[in-house]
Amino acid sequence: MSAATDLTALSIADAAKGLDGSDFSAEELTQAHINAMEQARDLNAFITETPELALERARASDKRRAKGEAVGALDGIPIAIKDLFCTKDVLTTAGSHILDGFKPPYESTVSANLKAAGAVMLGKTNLDEFAMGSSNMSSYYGPVKNPWRGKDGKDLVPGGSSGGSAAAVAARLCLGATGTDTGGSIRQPAAFSGLVGMKPTYGRCSRWGIVAFASSLDQAGPLTRSVEDAAIMLGGMAGYDAKDSTSAQMETPDFTSGLGDGVKGLKVGIPKEYTMDGMAPEIQALWDQGVQWLKDAGAACIDVSLPNTKYALPTYYIVAPAEASSNLARYDGVRYGLRVEGETLDGMYEATRGEGFGEEVTRRVLIGTYVLSAGYYDAYYIKAQQVRTLIAEDFRKAFDEVDVLLTPTAPSAAFAIGDKMDDPVAMYLNDVFTVPASLAGLPAISVPAGLDGDGLPLGLHLIAKPFDEVTLFRAASALESAAKFEAAP
Repeated sequence: MSAATDLTALSIADAAKGLDGSDFSAEELTQAHINAMEQARDLNAFITETPELALERARASDKRRAKGEAVGALDGIPIAIKDLFCTKDVLTTAGSHILDGFKPPYESTVSANLKAAGAVMLGKTNLDEFAMGSSNMSSYYGPVKNPWRGKDGKDLVPGGSSGGSAAAVAARLCLGATGTDTGGSIRQPAAFSGLVGMKPTYGRCSRWGIVAFASSLDQAGPLTRSVEDAAIMLGGMAGYDAKDSTSAQMETPDFTSGLGDGVKGLKVGIPKEYTMDGMAPEIQALWDQGVQWLKDAGAACIDVSLPNTKYALPTYYIVAPAEASSNLARYDGVRYGLRVEGETLDGMYEATRGEGFGEEVTRRVLIGTYVLSAGYYDAYYIKAQQVRTLIAEDFRKAFDEVDVLLTPTAPSAAFAIGDKMDDPVAMYLNDVFTVPASLAGLPAISVPAGLDGDGLPLGLHLIAKPFDEVTLFRAASALESAAKFEAAP
């Protein structure tokens, strides 16, 4: 069992069992992943590697076990942290030039919770700048390569914005990774990379210490190689936090509790509005297959309607940029990060932001500032908030009839690096299936379910009622068992 390759192929659940049984040490497990990271630097999955810190935490975990102390479910497990989470004294960039050299004097609640659970941080993963993107092409630190390759050998995007986290987990550089999901930024990269990606209910994980993109949408979640691992990892991330006014003051359940229960007796809604014009036949076929799998496992599949789905994407691209323009106003070159001197204070602001923000971030800040400006606020922002309420109401009505909803995760498989770059709208359409659940604050998960004609992974997407992650994982586990997805890059 000592071979490094074996150690990097484990699931979180199996690694935890191996550590408990003294089959290997946390230090050996961590070193195996550090070696894998060093050999896969061409993927550009990490912005900052923290091998010394990782080994220090791994040795501390081994000491806890040796002393017979109680250990958490993630004790000694090597994971990666998306570089949107502030990590004390470790460079935190959000993938942007404007945060050059920023080493926070504090730790985000989610990464602190994981540290308290004994998890070992290997490094900070690459992402679309300020989490704005679906391809990882907008990072100041360059694009991440998906470990899966196209038929023609072209480098593919890993999805975004949590693309570095997805690539790192898919390439076996870590056992799991944190992501953040504003409109699909965990679930879409999971689908592109053959992984499980889970967005919890809004408020389940604290947003404190996560660099803000759109505050009413952002939610942290796990990227892993199995549904069980996602449930274990979410248990280490979640919990009430008084420092976040949107954090839900409720007990964190055992997310793994329903994993073996199957779906017999569950009602699964199939929303007709998710059948898109011009949808790839492969995506439709996989969705139909997913329905059949759940029926065969004993679930009742029922057609439901979510009539306002067609307004979800335009609503999202008003609400999210509006909140981004407000959140990004704090980057001015005065207190931290990049500063480009100017003749005047205003000149310094302009020069810093002009050089510090990339094209996609600039585009979204401009859209957001426009929709919040006098004369347009009522026409756009207020209207979008009203439509958002209608979208949430659609889901509420559907959940009167069903327990979970099943949809595709993304309209295509991973595309080549550089594709869609000249057409922002084509890029935004990547989020068409994931955005509605984000607007409604619902928990959702992408499960790898098949391969397209080019041998690239495709995901299926489940959505559940607010704070009913246990049922979501239960249905996802049944889907995973039926799909038997074992392909690897």
